[in-house]
Amino acid sequence: MLILHDVSYIHPNRELLFTGINFNINKHEKVALTGNNGAGKSTLLKLLAGVLKPAAGVAKADSTPYFVPQIFGQYNNFTVAQALGIDDKLRALNEITSGNATDENFALLADDWTIEERCQEALMHWQLDNVVLTQKLGTLSGGQKTKVFLAGIRIHRPEVVLLDEPSNHLDTVSREILYDYVKSTGNTLVIVSHDRTLLNILDTVCELDKNGITVYGGNYDFYTEQKAIEALALNNDLKSKEKALRKAKETERQSAERQQKLDSRGKKNQQKAGLPKIVINTLRNKAENSTSRMKDVHTEKVASLAQELSQLRTTVPGIDKMKIDIDNAAIHKGKILVNAEDINFCYGEKQLWKQAMTFQIRSGERLAIAGRNGSGKTTLIKMILGELEPSSGAVQKADFRAVYIDQDYSLINNTLSVYEQAQYFNSGVLQEHDVKIRLNRFLFTNEYWDKPCSALSGGEKMRLILCCLTISNQAPDIMILDEPTNNLDIQNIEILTNAIGEYKGTLIVISHDEYFLREVGVERIIELR
Repeated sequence: MLILHDVSYIHPNRELLFTGINFNINKHEKVALTGNNGAGKSTLLKLLAGVLKPAAGVAKADSTPYFVPQIFGQYNNFTVAQALGIDDKLRALNEITSGNATDENFALLADDWTIEERCQEALMHWQLDNVVLTQKLGTLSGGQKTKVFLAGIRIHRPEVVLLDEPSNHLDTVSREILYDYVKSTGNTLVIVSHDRTLLNILDTVCELDKNGITVYGGNYDFYTEQKAIEALALNNDLKSKEKALRKAKETERQSAERQQKLDSRGKKNQQKAGLPKIVINTLRNKAENSTSRMKDVHTEKVASLAQELSQLRTTVPGIDKMKIDIDNAAIHKGKILVNAEDINFCYGEKQLWKQAMTFQIRSGERLAIAGRNGSGKTTLIKMILGELEPSSGAVQKADFRAVYIDQDYSLINNTLSVYEQAQYFNSGVLQEHDVKIRLNRFLFTNEYWDKPCSALSGGEKMRLILCCLTISNQAPDIMILDEPTNNLDIQNIEILTNAIGEYKGTLIVISHDEYFLREVGVERIIELR
C-alpha cells in the first residue's frame, strides 16, 4: 500500500507547492496521476519514492518502490549500471568470482547470483542488445535512456512501480512493450503520463490540482466524460450567476429611480403643506437614511454576486477561455506540393533506408511520418523543407510556405520577451492592443508580456507559437509537427489538438502518440524502414 497523509511540500525557494494531500493506493491497483503542468505530479511521485521528503505529513510505502524518472539528461554522467542501482552488486560479484571473497562483497551481493543474467535478459527485452552496463547514459538516445530505467523493473522485481512519463521518446514498438507490461503486471502502479493510450489501460485516474486529489473511478475516457459533465455544470452555473447579477443590477437601478421620484414628490408635498422647517429637516433626514440603507442592501447584493461570479470564472479551464483562429491556407486542395522519387540519404557509405523512398504530398492532406528511433524522420522533414538534399533520387517542390514546430520550439527566440515575440509575427495589421488581446486569449496575461521566452515551459512555448500563428496574417501552407506531444500536459495537448482541428492547410506529423494522430485526423502514414 502507498499512503500520503496530510502531505505538504515546499520548494527550496520556500514556495508552497501543495498542502494537505491525502491519498491511499492499495496493493495491485493501477493508477494514473494527471494534472496540469506545475501541479506537482512529478514531485508527488518522488515523495512516494522517497527521493524527496515532505515539509509536513507522511508519505510511505509497504515495500520499496522502483522509480522510473522523467529523462532530461540529468543522468548522462551515470553508467547504465549506476543508473539501475546495481553497480555495487555487479562489482561485488566480479570480486567474488575473481577470488576476493570478503564478507563485505558477500553482503553487497546478498546472494543475488543471477544479477548479470537478469540484466542481459532485461536489456534484450527492451531491445537494448547493443547497450553495455559500463556505458555512459550520455551516449544513448532519449528513448534508450528511458528503456534502461524500464529494464530495471525486470531486474529489481519490485512490488510497487512509479513511472514518470514513461512513454516519452519511445518509438511505437517500445510503446507496445510498455503497454503489454502495464496490462499484464500484478505490480502496484502509479503512472504520470500524457499518453492517453497508456492512460486508458489503467483502472483509475486521479487528478492533482491546488485543491488536492480527486479520484475518478475509471480509465482516461471515463475521466474525460466526467470532466465534460463538470464543465457543462460549471457553464450552466456561470450563466445562472451572470443572469442573477444582471437582474440585481437592474433591480438596483429601478429601486434608485423609484426612491428618487418618491423623495421628489414628498418634498413638494411638504412645501405645499407649509410644515415648519425643523419638521421638514427631520423628514428629509429619515428619507435619506432609508434611501441609504436600501442602496447599501442592493450594493452589497450586487458586490456579493460579482465576487461569486469572479471566483467561478477562475475555475474555468484555460482551454475553454481560448479563441483559436488560424487562417486557411491559400493553396487549393489537391495540388502536388512535394514529389519525391527514389530518394535516400547516406551517412558515410551507409544508406539511411533499406529501400529508396517515392511519395507525393498534396495540399490539404494530413499525414504522419512513422518509424523507429533513428530511422531518419527528421532527415526526411529537412528534405521536404529543402534544407537537405538527398544523396540519391530527387525531390521536386512547389512554392509553399511551411511552419516547422520542432521538439525544441525553435520558432521561439529565447532572447525576446513574450510580447516582442508576438510582435515579431505581426505584419503590421494589428495594433498593440489587438496583439495583447490575442496574447490574453492564449492565457498570456499582462504579467507574462515582459517575461523572457527562455523562462517559458514547453507547453507555454507551444501556446505562444499557436498565438503567433493567429497574429500572422499569412497562414502556412504546410504545418509540420515533430513529436508535438512530448513534455506537454494533457490540457496543452488538447489546446494543440483543437488548433490543428481548425487548421485547413497541409499537416505533417512525426509522432508515436497514436491517440493524438487519430484526434488530428491523420489519413496516411509514410513508414520509414
